[in-house]
Amino acid sequence: MAASTHTVTNQSPPLTGYDVFAADRALSEAVARHLDPVLLPVAAAELSVLGEAAGSAQAQEWGAQANENPPKLRTHDRYGHRIDEVDFHPAWHRVLGKGVGAGLTAAWATPGGHVRRAAGFMVWSQVEAGHGCPLSMTHAAVPALRAEPELAAEWEPRLTSRVYEAGLRPAASKAGALLGMGMTEKQGGSDVRGNSTVARALAADGEYALTGHKWFCSAPMSDGFLVLARAADGLTCFLVPRVLGDGSRNVFAIQRLKDKLGNRSNASAEVEFDGTWARRVGPEGRGVRTLVEMVAATRLDCVLGSAALMRQAVAQAVHHATHREAFGGPLIDKPLMRNVLADLALESEAATTLALRLAAACDAAEAADGSGESERAFLRLAVPVAKYWVTKRCTPLVVEALECLGGNGYVEESGMPRLLRESPLNSVWEGSGNVQALDVLRALQREPSALNAFLVEVGRARGADHRLDRAVRDLLTELADLSGLEARARRVVERMALVLTGSLLVRFAPAEVADAFCSSRLGGDWGHAFGTLAHTLDLRSVVERARPVA
Repeated sequence: MAASTHTVTNQSPPLTGYDVFAADRALSEAVARHLDPVLLPVAAAELSVLGEAAGSAQAQEWGAQANENPPKLRTHDRYGHRIDEVDFHPAWHRVLGKGVGAGLTAAWATPGGHVRRAAGFMVWSQVEAGHGCPLSMTHAAVPALRAEPELAAEWEPRLTSRVYEAGLRPAASKAGALLGMGMTEKQGGSDVRGNSTVARALAADGEYALTGHKWFCSAPMSDGFLVLARAADGLTCFLVPRVLGDGSRNVFAIQRLKDKLGNRSNASAEVEFDGTWARRVGPEGRGVRTLVEMVAATRLDCVLGSAALMRQAVAQAVHHATHREAFGGPLIDKPLMRNVLADLALESEAATTLALRLAAACDAAEAADGSGESERAFLRLAVPVAKYWVTKRCTPLVVEALECLGGNGYVEESGMPRLLRESPLNSVWEGSGNVQALDVLRALQREPSALNAFLVEVGRARGADHRLDRAVRDLLTELADLSGLEARARRVVERMALVLTGSLLVRFAPAEVADAFCSSRLGGDWGHAFGTLAHTLDLRSVVERARPVA
């Protein structure tokens, strides 16, 4: 074919060479809002360094390579010895190492650490979402280990380290370590109380031998794992190291790696325990209670991960529409496309605003003077509410954003199919939608302080928007009706999420964003698909706010 017939025109350039953090106004403004002004200059500078790395062509290539070359299981060495190792492409180690080096497991050891980490997690997850799993579990394991002070003193410095060391060696010999977890089993899934793995106490205090299996064990290349097993007094939490102190391998038989829809760069395994050495974390019979804060932290990371996917999808869609021309002008100037982009941008900003408010609550809840009690109560409801709603909104948003690129978005090279495959993950991980909804019901019924804290937060926007005020009244009416409550759980949680998010946007977002949210999500002036906002809203400003400036 003659070269003259292959002139390339009207193609949007790659979205590279930009600061992912600074270009995200909703995120950068949330960090400035929630972080101590004394900490802000250093934190913002660090996040911009990470943002520039995330927006680089090299980092994006690492993400693509990690997905194109998924992990491989090696159960035995050439001589037949059981080794149970997982090999990863070098790009995976580069991405994961950068995340550790950026402090994405170090929130507990950093002032304002949860807000700073949340923003960094959102920024770096846009390069490659799969590596977020070991980062999340390592971060979330810290409060669980604190139930056993001796273990915490030993492991916490490794887990909050900014040094990434791959390879299976005794954790004590490494400058930094990662933790995974194995909770679910074949017969139980989310109902962990149906677990059958048995823990037999050994002679030394706190030491046990485990026998059983885990159906989903995340990040099996990690240095240790938090698992649940049945001890004499009931379901108990344990720490299982991969390598024992003498350098020998613990019994940790990886049966196979899951062949997953998305999250393909990360390994999820089925493992067997047979006399596997473990240390107890917390009292016997209190395993679920020991893991409460860990579960809350990983659920928040589900919100952050989904918000990051949404932001990247919207950034790609707006960028494409900015540079692509059709029907006589740039796509972004077409009223109907502008409506679609504004609706997507609105959903993305709402998710980011809610996620960073939860991160700020985590920082406040750790206040040494005891003032964080109300924030802890707020988190008890707000985390499962946000986890339910934000993760559910991710997939339809990514689908619509992909469509904005047309056929180009359906091609792997655009990166949009990878975002789409990843999008359902966070609604499944750490408890599906029904699990979150039922958890909200439990908190409503058993912890009145949680509802009070939730309503106090929402009430801070009282009188600012009549649609929000009406939605709050409707929610209170819904909560007062106890008939068929379980069957209505999703409806109740959805309303709670929209009211909470609306209250935050009314208080903190630009007027055009808050107005569009309250008009559509709370006022009912909205259809059943994206792109059905009222044409009288200031849609141009909403889209412009979401545009990534490369």
